[in-house]
Amino acid sequence: MITPPRFHGFGLGLRRDHYADFLGDERQPVDFVEIISENFMVEGGRPLFTLDAVRERHAVAMHGVSMSIGSAGGLDRDYLRRLRTLADRVRPLWVSDHLCWTGIAGHNTHDLLPLPYSGEALDIVCANIALAQDVLERPLLFENPSSYVAFPAAGMSEWQFLAEMCARTGCYLLLDVNNIYVSARNHGFDPIAFLDGLPADRVRQIHLAGHSEGDGLLIDTHDAPVCDAVWALYEQAIARFGPAATMIERDDAIPPLPVLLEELARARHPLEVARAKAAA
Repeated sequence: MITPPRFHGFGLGLRRDHYADFLGDERQPVDFVEIISENFMVEGGRPLFTLDAVRERHAVAMHGVSMSIGSAGGLDRDYLRRLRTLADRVRPLWVSDHLCWTGIAGHNTHDLLPLPYSGEALDIVCANIALAQDVLERPLLFENPSSYVAFPAAGMSEWQFLAEMCARTGCYLLLDVNNIYVSARNHGFDPIAFLDGLPADRVRQIHLAGHSEGDGLLIDTHDAPVCDAVWALYEQAIARFGPAATMIERDDAIPPLPVLLEELARARHPLEVARAKAAA
């Protein structure tokens, strides 16, 4: 299988609002773009034409929302085949999805539903990852989801689950720093303990995003700038894991591209400081 590269660039999610910016005469100052895989799992037409044009200028990472890697009923093999077709066309940096399940009996809820961090769930997840990686012929990245409920049956922490998942399957991690912060606030755990419990050599990508305040909970909404507390946790993550491909996620209340580029410039700063210290 192809090992995901150690790519240290900075990028943005490719959203329809910014297609014209990425297809215009001016090359945008990003090192990669991340696509939502399902938006391009089509036979042809404008979505693939747009993607082909963008990837002539920028590296591409594929990020899915429907693999349902925690499904006790197994994975949809037709979905995996279509995902493989897209990956063969795009030749992405890597393919990622979420540690969650998304539906049952063929019904997709379009929600990233939580798993109990139990031995039984771990067995199911690892078996599903093994199948997905066999079909795609590449190791996959999985993102830690935001969490709003906890399960009494959980026998381990989320970070212990992720570490064991990587050890058993050879998969990698997409570390969502905002999701760590949201879940830590919602459940009262130490976000630094989360970082310290992960295998440092498995982190290949980092997500940064904004969240909203719900009724006694933080909610991962991707509709606001990254807050100062998440920026501070990101600096801790960089100190722990070193450089990793980093991007800003915005899926609602999407601002003009220059606004996101300014936010992305802030993500570059901790690495520039670390490199300056190393060179001193």
